[in-house]
Amino acid sequence: MPLRLLTLLAGLCLLAAGCGGTTPADVVPAEQEPSTAATSPPPRVDATTAEPAFGVLTELDEAWEQRDCTTIADLTAWAEKPLGGRACEGTRNGRPALYSDPVFFLPDEPGWFAALARKPSPAYFVFVFEDGRWRLGAGPIPARGEPVRPGETGVAADPDLATEAALVPQRHLTYLTDPAGVNGVRFPAGDPVRGLLAEILARPAQVRPDRLDIDVELVDGPARAVALSADSMLVFDVVRLTYRQRPKAGRTALKHPLDGVSPEGTELVELASVLSATKGLTTVGTRRGVAD
Repeated sequence: MPLRLLTLLAGLCLLAAGCGGTTPADVVPAEQEPSTAATSPPPRVDATTAEPAFGVLTELDEAWEQRDCTTIADLTAWAEKPLGGRACEGTRNGRPALYSDPVFFLPDEPGWFAALARKPSPAYFVFVFEDGRWRLGAGPIPARGEPVRPGETGVAADPDLATEAALVPQRHLTYLTDPAGVNGVRFPAGDPVRGLLAEILARPAQVRPDRLDIDVELVDGPARAVALSADSMLVFDVVRLTYRQRPKAGRTALKHPLDGVSPEGTELVELASVLSATKGLTTVGTRRGVAD
């Protein structure tokens, strides 16, 4: 090999920290990015896992007893986080009853399940899996009429009905923002959703001469539906009412402040509904609470 080529190779070896592969002291290796562990998918619930997950209510009861608002916030999600946080921070009272004697509604989708607690009085609960643990998402939602019972193990709803169940929140929103009923959404006589619409329409007149606007929207989150039979499903969703009350022109104070809601307050309405292929949509449980 020519001497000139040998000299060039020797120089390259020195620049590259030596032909033996030793890294020079003044060469700092590039910092490695920390590896991110794959997030485990939310679990699908069965009868053996629902019972301990229901134990979140016991943890919440202990937190309420100690007025531990931080723990209450950590054990709640979806609709219950703003409701529980507001109750704890704002009033520090209103500790919920400790519910027991549950039966479970186990959906095909992972990451959530529902329960009907039969004591001290029938009420529905929704539990969601978030950030590695089970949390209370909604409830207690007092049952209206005879409580709904879970379907048989392995029951599946008709696919068309399941598609319709996913649209239940939108049906609620459409009905509550369409007082003329031009979109054709209907609820049976005496249904709480009909009563809620009547209240929304009547409230502005009740506070006159004050001015009142009420916005209706859905709380973020998918429709949570579980089959009861081939032709019926139990569906949970949450509606948010946002109030904006202002004095009439020329006044600085409200004449008729809203009862229990601040002039720019928010109220959440938790709804449990049964969608039936033959009977349509019926509300089987409802709960209202001030969020801020």
